[in-house]
Amino acid sequence: MSSQGKILLKGNEVMSEAAIQAGCRFFAGYPITPQNEVPEYMSKRMPQVGGTFIQAESEIAAINMIFGASAAGARCMTSSSSPGISLKQEGISYIAAAQLPCVIANMQRGGPGLGNIRASQADYFQAVKGGGHGDYRLIVFAPSTLPELYKLTMNAFDYADYYRNPVMILGDGILGQMAEPVEILPYEPIVELPEKDFVLDGCKGRKPRVLKTLFLRPSMALVRHNDLLQASYKKITAELKLHEETETDDAELVIAAYGITARIAKGAVKIARQNGMKVGLIRPITLWPFPDEPFKRAARTADRFLVVEMSGGQFIEDVKLASECKKPVEFLGSGGGWYPTPDNIFEKIQTIYETEALVD
Repeated sequence: MSSQGKILLKGNEVMSEAAIQAGCRFFAGYPITPQNEVPEYMSKRMPQVGGTFIQAESEIAAINMIFGASAAGARCMTSSSSPGISLKQEGISYIAAAQLPCVIANMQRGGPGLGNIRASQADYFQAVKGGGHGDYRLIVFAPSTLPELYKLTMNAFDYADYYRNPVMILGDGILGQMAEPVEILPYEPIVELPEKDFVLDGCKGRKPRVLKTLFLRPSMALVRHNDLLQASYKKITAELKLHEETETDDAELVIAAYGITARIAKGAVKIARQNGMKVGLIRPITLWPFPDEPFKRAARTADRFLVVEMSGGQFIEDVKLASECKKPVEFLGSGGGWYPTPDNIFEKIQTIYETEALVD
């Protein structure tokens, strides 16, 4: 598929085609709503580009296939939705420990438990704090539009290879199921990609290579390995923090939101500005590493923050930490598949202005 102007695609299809364009040639997954279009799309496209598609027998099998494909040098990807991502956590921890690059997509649904198939953002902690065992991190992208989903998915493969670290695309049911015109652009590397000197491809003419996550002998080997991982995370934190700001220069109230919720919140900012209220928006694009600087800066000038998220309150904790709790942080959100609208966000803004006397 080449660029022929914009075409109308679902978010799950947009993400899948971006992966194909970026050189993904191995996909393993298992069906779960609302991401089912991803394996469906990949099952058609992978054979067309000489890649491999496998519908695994389970989510656990799928993530371990990704471990093997990455160790063999393939650009590889898996996708699922909330309960399925939970099943993958052990394998994700192994992949992170082995410093293997891959892309993992989570189109979140309502929870906890099996929940429902409505959109949610309740997997935030799981994604950004390391949902499996041990001290590890995933690079986490949170796109808010389908063109951005296309771009960030392609970039995710480069960042995974560059940092030798798994990257998660954290979306939701709305982003995966909505349709929007998107231009299918050819892949262009955004970083200078390192040689994959870890690949297990036979050791003729060179020393053997070993990829492992088990360090049982009584020594400091595992401590040294953890120090190596933490040094990598410090490098990522120093180099990769992405965000977007809207109307924050003079804002008295700053909304903090990510993903599809931030896109909705932009409408509320517009309504508030039309009503003479100085409201702005900070949208993290990388959820880890978290872009703390814009929140520190906003805390010096704004009166308070309003966090909007489709959960009972998880992202709000990082907003408080980033702003160093220097200003009050209000909350609008709920779990279980609750969706905000520009109007009910604006109603919350009005309540804050009325009760906190933000109006001059």
